[in-house]
Amino acid sequence: MFYLRAIKTASDAIAIQIVRYENRKRIIVKHIGSAHNSEEIASCKQTALDWIERETHQQRLFPQEKTAPTLTPIEKCLYLGIRYSFIYNVLSQLLRMLKFNKINNQLLMDLVIMRIIQPLSKLESLEYLSEMFGIIYKRGNLYQTIASFPAFKNTIEEKTVEFAKQHLSFDFTVIFYDVTTLYFESFKEDEEKFKKPGFSKDNKFNQPQIVIGLIVTPEGFPIAYDVFAGNTFEGKTFIPTICKFRDTHKVKTLTVVADAAMISLPNVEKLKENNLSYIVGARVANLTHEEIIQINTELIDQKQDEQELKKLDGASMRIETDKGMLVCDFSFKRYRKDKREMEKQIEKAKRLLKEDKGTKRTKFLKNKEKRKPKQILNTKLIKKTTLLLGIKGYYTNLTDTDDNTIINHYHSLWHVEQVFRIAKSDLAARPIYHFKKQTIEAHILICFMALAVCKYMELKTHKSTKKIIKLLRSITEARMKNLLTGKIFVMPKEVPEEINQLRKALFL
Repeated sequence: MFYLRAIKTASDAIAIQIVRYENRKRIIVKHIGSAHNSEEIASCKQTALDWIERETHQQRLFPQEKTAPTLTPIEKCLYLGIRYSFIYNVLSQLLRMLKFNKINNQLLMDLVIMRIIQPLSKLESLEYLSEMFGIIYKRGNLYQTIASFPAFKNTIEEKTVEFAKQHLSFDFTVIFYDVTTLYFESFKEDEEKFKKPGFSKDNKFNQPQIVIGLIVTPEGFPIAYDVFAGNTFEGKTFIPTICKFRDTHKVKTLTVVADAAMISLPNVEKLKENNLSYIVGARVANLTHEEIIQINTELIDQKQDEQELKKLDGASMRIETDKGMLVCDFSFKRYRKDKREMEKQIEKAKRLLKEDKGTKRTKFLKNKEKRKPKQILNTKLIKKTTLLLGIKGYYTNLTDTDDNTIINHYHSLWHVEQVFRIAKSDLAARPIYHFKKQTIEAHILICFMALAVCKYMELKTHKSTKKIIKLLRSITEARMKNLLTGKIFVMPKEVPEEINQLRKALFL
């Protein structure tokens, strides 16, 4: 049996001890602490009784009625720091909503969570998992484990499509496709010929890169992706990615919206062969002179007065071409922007001619003769540019769809660009520090999963990822250790109404 013992110390304090008796000898089992007033004495006695019940399972003869917990003196507590369980729990719940947990790989889930909260290297992510959440992984086999992640790609894509169908009303009618590049913090190519220099969208032309093709829903939610060698022309990624997506999900009719880089005669033929509908941006400046004159005449009839042009805002027309139906529209806002840019470029060209600064590359300058560097104003190009001010074109094979629907679909392509911005800024998808193809693909998979979570949060809350993470991360809990009992208790921060409303929006 264990007993409480209270004795007076030399400093007139009351010392509370836990003792037991053996062969008529008193053995001090644990010294609880010293108290100087009735409240401290009651607190120490309660702590001692709790210790006896917890550690020895010795029940009290007369159990006390449950009362409010006694306070432990602050000098008997050790502050252990803060944790961020709130944001971890919210993001974990979102991953479960997306059913990413079905792959049964908690390390992958936790690396996705860290990519959203604090995008760092994989090793640093393990450190932060330990520091922020008390989650500990061994570092030794980290990269060996990560190399197995690419095997989950198909399953993850299936889950994102299922989620989009269930929560975002996605029905495969229209998808949006675009391409970006991610560069490496390295100047060396790899032996697998995956990291290659190419046309960089980040202006890192001297560094190796990879090309990412991404498919999103009309709202911008990512549902599939593919990775290509860094020197792959983006137009060559178009057909393989779209056909693979269609075949995987056994879709009979599908319309894909993409930018002008995706269109070419071979691609048009392959789209037709695969029974795919398309809306793709057109480079109207590359049309024949006769086609440009026809478009200008039908849309604005060479009008230059801004009051008259304003009345033509939104006008559209279409002509048949070898790349499909070409739909063109006129925007007065675009006209004013194009005109300002053209006038600036012309002024720059004239200034360079006047100052005789040599052969600088400027849009409206050209060499007077092929073999001589002497430059002159390119009046032919100026005239063509003037005819196309405010005019934009779109190729399509949707002959039964009205012009406004085609134009509006194409204008929604900005959702893909926004998703790329989230990946590159909020998720720090580049630069990439990995060397082997498997770990590179694992990095892209982690970013794709994080991107799906971030885009869903933005769609539901109408707040940016940065703002959402800042709010969720503000809810912390202090951890204290009772030095008398060894028990750790948590003091969570109160959750304000704004965050409660945000959480409701996410999980409705």
